[in-house]
Amino acid sequence: MRKAAFFDRDGTLIHDVNYLSRLEQISLLPEGIAAASWCAQNGYELFVVTNQSGVARGFFDIDFVQKTHAAIDTMLQSRGIVIKQCYFCPHHPFEGINKEFIKDCSCRKPKPGMLLQAAQEHDLDLSQSLLFGDQESDFCAGRAVGCTVYNITHYTHKGR
Repeated sequence: MRKAAFFDRDGTLIHDVNYLSRLEQISLLPEGIAAASWCAQNGYELFVVTNQSGVARGFFDIDFVQKTHAAIDTMLQSRGIVIKQCYFCPHHPFEGINKEFIKDCSCRKPKPGMLLQAAQEHDLDLSQSLLFGDQESDFCAGRAVGCTVYNITHYTHKGR
């Protein structure tokens, strides 16, 4: 089994612009880059786990989420950081215009569904894994499966 570092997307790897709507809005957060770089150098496989209820709410579609992740991947790869896979939850439990995505699912953080799916698909040891986020929902998902969690807004590399 391998160890993983899970990263929330908005507010952790990239600046949170409240429902990203154009690829030009993507800008990497220095703290997220520092954490991802350290994790990659120390044998962690990197994953993104992100709630994207904007799909359910009709702000953007799944294709846009995938294009966003491809753009982020390109930006990170130029810095020597490789994301193994991006997982996202397009659901919202009760709000939205896209009825297909209005549901109380197991993948929306604070539930740990995306982490569990990644662990199963990639043979990951969650007890040896890390989660970086900026919201309590991120930390709850990580703690639920035994990950060590870090608040990216307090992260500074100190030889961890």
